[in-house]
Amino acid sequence: MPKPDFRFEKLLWRRKYLFIAGADEVGRGSFAGPVVAGCVVFSEETIIPQDISVNDSKKVSSGKREEAAMWIKENSLAWGIGEAPASLINRIGMAKATKRAFRKAISEARKRLGKPIDYLLIDAFFIPFVAGLPTKRRKDTQGRFRKNPKGKQTAIVGGDEKSLTIAAASIIAKVYRDKLMASLSKKRNLKKYGWGTNKGYGTKQHQRALKKYGLTRYHRKEFVNSFFSSPSR
Repeated sequence: MPKPDFRFEKLLWRRKYLFIAGADEVGRGSFAGPVVAGCVVFSEETIIPQDISVNDSKKVSSGKREEAAMWIKENSLAWGIGEAPASLINRIGMAKATKRAFRKAISEARKRLGKPIDYLLIDAFFIPFVAGLPTKRRKDTQGRFRKNPKGKQTAIVGGDEKSLTIAAASIIAKVYRDKLMASLSKKRNLKKYGWGTNKGYGTKQHQRALKKYGLTRYHRKEFVNSFFSSPSR
């Protein structure tokens, strides 16, 4: 099975884009906890050792993800994490909250880099109006020039399986979120939901706990309620 590589990044490096960031998110389908985005910038000289597993985070074991996340943070030019908590998701919706998490992650990576990001590769969808990302003005239907909200970015479907930079972003985001959910699960009133193992996803154990004990402030209320009100349940 093909693994992610630098094919997209190499095309951009050849076009003289120096600082190329990859971004991805984890936790969108979870019942509880934040949605977390990661952002990573590699140099053109980066060589990832064979014993470091940089791939779609869902395809890498927990131990290998930990090793990879540490290597990525130590060997990338810059990295960033952004999270949008359940309270924000409940208030503004998942789509807007996810974009905020992405913007935070990209901003954090840019600060660590100390220079502007030249181009963004992102998994699946565009993030409009990313601060600091170069943009070209374009003509609208009336012939007036307006800013292109996409800027210099490419959305790649299945990007974490194709681009090493996006895969690296998914790894650091997954490790961060898993640790956060494991930490929350240790709280006395939250142990019953099993977040140490299910990380907030809708496992049978989590569903049973929700039916018995109800929602907490860490749950995505609309998502959980719509799940249990579905006719198939």
